[in-house]
Amino acid sequence: MTDKKYLFKSDRLGFRNWEMEDIPKMYAINSDPKVMEYFPFIPTYGQTESFVGQMLIQFQKKGFCYFAVETLSVGKFIGFIGLSEKDFKTTFSPFVDIGWRLGKYAWGKGYGTEGAERCLAYAFEELKLEKVMSLAPVVNQKSIHVMEKIGMHKVTTFKHPQLKEDKRLESCFLYQISNKEWKTKLKI
Repeated sequence: MTDKKYLFKSDRLGFRNWEMEDIPKMYAINSDPKVMEYFPFIPTYGQTESFVGQMLIQFQKKGFCYFAVETLSVGKFIGFIGLSEKDFKTTFSPFVDIGWRLGKYAWGKGYGTEGAERCLAYAFEELKLEKVMSLAPVVNQKSIHVMEKIGMHKVTTFKHPQLKEDKRLESCFLYQISNKEWKTKLKI
């Protein structure tokens, strides 16, 4: 197990900024058609490299990103869970999105929910954000289930402007949770 400096931890996961050696590991996850089932394309190595670069810049500017995530037990990289600023053209942009992408080997263990809950705590306790949103194609019931498990509620259904060429993915749900709702959920 590597001795990483984590920005924060949950019971089983460590959240950290990205490192260059994460690129091939993230590319392997991105290359899995099952992982990318609800995305319009499988990213190239260059696109994965660009994504990691964008996350490093966003973290430096904002103090958050889709964090690289490892299991604490063995230090295994499992993908990302975190926050990212989104500004594509919609009536609700810009907004802070909570999102995740995990390798299949990490599925079915509750890591997505555990990690998303910890990232909400970071968003509301450390960053003092007013609200966090999340979106998923209507057909992506697994992600929608995680959104609901972490206390988010559906705000609207919309046609994603970046998915208008893909009729299967274009219709998306938008979920959100406010800082106040999150505190009420925790009874703080």
